[in-house]
Amino acid sequence: MPCRTSPLYALALCAPLWSLAQTASAPVAPACAGPRAAALDFWVGRWRVLDARGGEEGVDVVEKSLKGCVLIERWRGAGGDEGMSLFHFDATHGLWHQRWVEDDTRAVGGIKDKLLVSAPGAPTLRFQGTLIAPGDLVLLDRTTLAPLADGRVHQLIEVSRDGGANWRTSFDGWYVRMP
Repeated sequence: MPCRTSPLYALALCAPLWSLAQTASAPVAPACAGPRAAALDFWVGRWRVLDARGGEEGVDVVEKSLKGCVLIERWRGAGGDEGMSLFHFDATHGLWHQRWVEDDTRAVGGIKDKLLVSAPGAPTLRFQGTLIAPGDLVLLDRTTLAPLADGRVHQLIEVSRDGGANWRTSFDGWYVRMP
């Protein structure tokens, strides 16, 4: 129905349509855009993973999904072990979360939940969470990702049994981009 009638009737009938049309045409920034949302972009790709001596650790594939709000990591270790991470960006709070799951969820660390605790834009990114070990021992678990100038990524996973006073390395890998 065209909006050609008395001014009051036209205002009452057509103003909501005009408002809707204005809202629909206004550009909306993607929810997962900007530097905080792009903090893990260096991690996207196919990786050959080596230990400090150059020995094969495995292969890792990290892909973006859901318009950049999610990164999916698929790990296959040289010994056949497997794991997956779902990194997701909380655009409301500007935070990255990680959920890691291994092929043996009974093992300590077989399921991990971590939160990005370092600022995006820092030279390294650190995710940290807690694990419950046998005897209800609470362990701190942290992963540090360091993008290097030559395109590699250094990943260090550490565990603390004493609230963060001392850390033990559980994984130390160097990621080399695959073609």
